[in-house]
Amino acid sequence: MNHTEKDPLQQRLEIVNWVMLGVFVIVSTLLFSPKFTLGVLLGGLISIVNYHWLYRDVKNVFQHLNDRAKSRIMFKYYIRFGVTAIALFFIVSSQIVDVIGLLIGLSTVIINIVLTAIVALKKTCVEEVN
Repeated sequence: MNHTEKDPLQQRLEIVNWVMLGVFVIVSTLLFSPKFTLGVLLGGLISIVNYHWLYRDVKNVFQHLNDRAKSRIMFKYYIRFGVTAIALFFIVSSQIVDVIGLLIGLSTVIINIVLTAIVALKKTCVEEVN
């Protein structure tokens, strides 16, 4: 596999993240208040950006593997955690969003990963049976 080319599963996850966020935002726009919808949107954006940031950091560490790799990934993890915590603090403390909507948005990537794992497991089980 080419180092600049993404794995097909990774590409699928990234595309489905955005599609799921779009569906969540559309459904929440139709059924809930603007404050709830903004929570879903901001939570989803934070979740997806965090996922991309993690992917980039892990990819860089494995491309430049050395003795300091563990400390580099942990340092970047804490930076990412801090930035996310500060963003969430300001969003929640300003009360511009509904917290339940924010939690649903933040769950976008996790829901996608779980559904992808279930689909992959189902395909594997069906192939083994055949």
